[in-house]
Amino acid sequence: MTPGDSATSPAQARWPVVLAAGLFGIAVAEVAVAVIGSAVAGMTWIEAWDHFVVTNAAMGLSFPIGGVLVAWHRPRNPVGWLLLAAGIGHATTAAIVPLAEAGVRDGWPGGLIRTLVTVAAWAWPWSIGLCLPLILQLFPDGRPVFRRLMWATVVTSPLFALEMGTSPDPVVDGFPGYLIIHADLDPLWTAVEVRGLAAMTVGLVALVVRFQRGDERRRRQLLWLMQAVLLVLIVLVPWGVLQNAPVYVLLAIPLIPAAMTVAILRHQLLDIRLVLSRTVLYALLTAVVVASYVGLVALLDSVMRREAGLGSSAAVTVLIAVGFNPVRVRLQRIVDRIVYGDRADPVRAVSRVGARLDTGLPGVLEAVREALRLPFTALRTDDTEVAACGAPPELLHTIPLTYGGVRVGEVVIGLRAGEKRLGGPDRAVLELLAAPLSVAVHAVALSEQLQRSREALVVTREEERRRLRRDLHDGLGPVLTGVTFKADAAGNLLVTDPGRARALLTELRAETAQAIDDIRRLVYDLRPPALDDLGLAGAIRQRAAQLERPGLTVLVEAAGLPALPAAVEAAAYRIAVEALTNAVRHSSAGRVRIRIHADGHPAAAEPAAHHLHVEVADDGSGSGAWQPGVGMRSMRERAAELGGTCIAGPEPTGGRVTATLPLGAT
Repeated sequence: MTPGDSATSPAQARWPVVLAAGLFGIAVAEVAVAVIGSAVAGMTWIEAWDHFVVTNAAMGLSFPIGGVLVAWHRPRNPVGWLLLAAGIGHATTAAIVPLAEAGVRDGWPGGLIRTLVTVAAWAWPWSIGLCLPLILQLFPDGRPVFRRLMWATVVTSPLFALEMGTSPDPVVDGFPGYLIIHADLDPLWTAVEVRGLAAMTVGLVALVVRFQRGDERRRRQLLWLMQAVLLVLIVLVPWGVLQNAPVYVLLAIPLIPAAMTVAILRHQLLDIRLVLSRTVLYALLTAVVVASYVGLVALLDSVMRREAGLGSSAAVTVLIAVGFNPVRVRLQRIVDRIVYGDRADPVRAVSRVGARLDTGLPGVLEAVREALRLPFTALRTDDTEVAACGAPPELLHTIPLTYGGVRVGEVVIGLRAGEKRLGGPDRAVLELLAAPLSVAVHAVALSEQLQRSREALVVTREEERRRLRRDLHDGLGPVLTGVTFKADAAGNLLVTDPGRARALLTELRAETAQAIDDIRRLVYDLRPPALDDLGLAGAIRQRAAQLERPGLTVLVEAAGLPALPAAVEAAAYRIAVEALTNAVRHSSAGRVRIRIHADGHPAAAEPAAHHLHVEVADDGSGSGAWQPGVGMRSMRERAAELGGTCIAGPEPTGGRVTATLPLGAT
């Protein structure tokens, strides 16, 4: 380690754990004091509820449990420490109230009781005024979205504690705390309430911003908190708005620290999107049903009772029952689109994927992932991953891709957290998306094959050019150079030594003839001259006449051929001549039949032909399978270069070579 390096010592790494455990122990001890103190003070269950001992104890225990777990595993995340602080604030109030009640019963000094009451009144407001807004603004990674607003929340947090701590309403009857303010400060307290609402709003806005900017992991964490906040709001609305709900609805608040703890440490525990989807759906349904019922009751009560003298409750119930399911279906679609994307609308999903086809396979996979809100998508061909999007989870599902009945690859889908298998709606959408994905994969494969073909063509062309250069340089070049020198020598000796000049001219003629033969050989290697002079049928007949021997007859059938591309004509000639040569050399055939024809009627009255067929059959008595050699490999390669096929082998009546060449080749 260099002098500039730094490392965390075991003692430095241990102190956050020790501190978190100590704070958690304080909170647990205070909750224990609250429970035992309530029993000692003789408080009834109703009194404990009315003095908020039960609710403060519940929050004083639940917040530290989440806080100690987060601080233990993520000591640098301030959310854990804020949860511990919030829990200690509630636990302190929960512990002091029973002690003060016991002091009143046992006649403790009034100053001591008032001191306890003052501490109880000032302890819990910090949880609501400071800790909870900061938790919302810093969740889940501890980094603020709005740094200045966060510091504004910290600076103004004492105002809420001042409002609650100086309130003249005593925690214990008959013993008001110290620092009580009796002046009329309603405008100030109204501003404090507005400040508290603004701080909470900033926290919620920060969560929304994080959700929009975050990746799949961050959004899943935020959904846990959103689920908890939604449940808390559902049960706290009667408490805060209607003001007629029982006190125990406050027991929903511990859901928030529980959700935060799971989100930070185990956000993949289950698919929270499914839970949130159903919660939002039925919360909206409940609100719609309640609002509809209240509105219809009010309307029908004023109309039906006055006009028809009928009761309204039965009619309202019937109307709600009839309209409930359509509303449920519509709301389910809205919520599912937010949480699960377009899986309920396959046409929309296919349209989104189709619009991204021009961006390549990575863009298509990203469109699939976004359309179905999936954590991971990948594309594999031949067991090779060619593109991927997202982080792969533990459970994967594979969708095969086929084109023209041939498997061209597969799409690998990462299952959402909490899902054990792919759901029916997701499967239906993915199977529908498999068609455009198969087309895209096939198109990419064709593009890659075309590129490889172009590269092979360039390589072959350059190799052929290099061979020609070598033949010209090493073969024809020296011969022509020698011809030049001998012509000069013969000219110099023409007067002084005519005999020697005549001999040089004779050698010059022989070497010139050799050079001409070399030139013809090179030209023949490029393209047989007979093809240009005699055409395909005539060139094959010429070669057949050269190979005929006594006892062997070669029959060439090639009438009515259409105009052939140069490449097809040369390949057909090479294949036919090679097959004929093999039959002459390696079989005891007495008759060889060469038949060349194109698709369609020879009279050319039919549409243009698509393939040229070359058949070379002999009546030789060769036994066993043909051994592959240079000739057979050459015929197959010439056909494959044009996209055709060549089949060669023995038959009961002799040997046969059949080649099919597409006429679209150029």
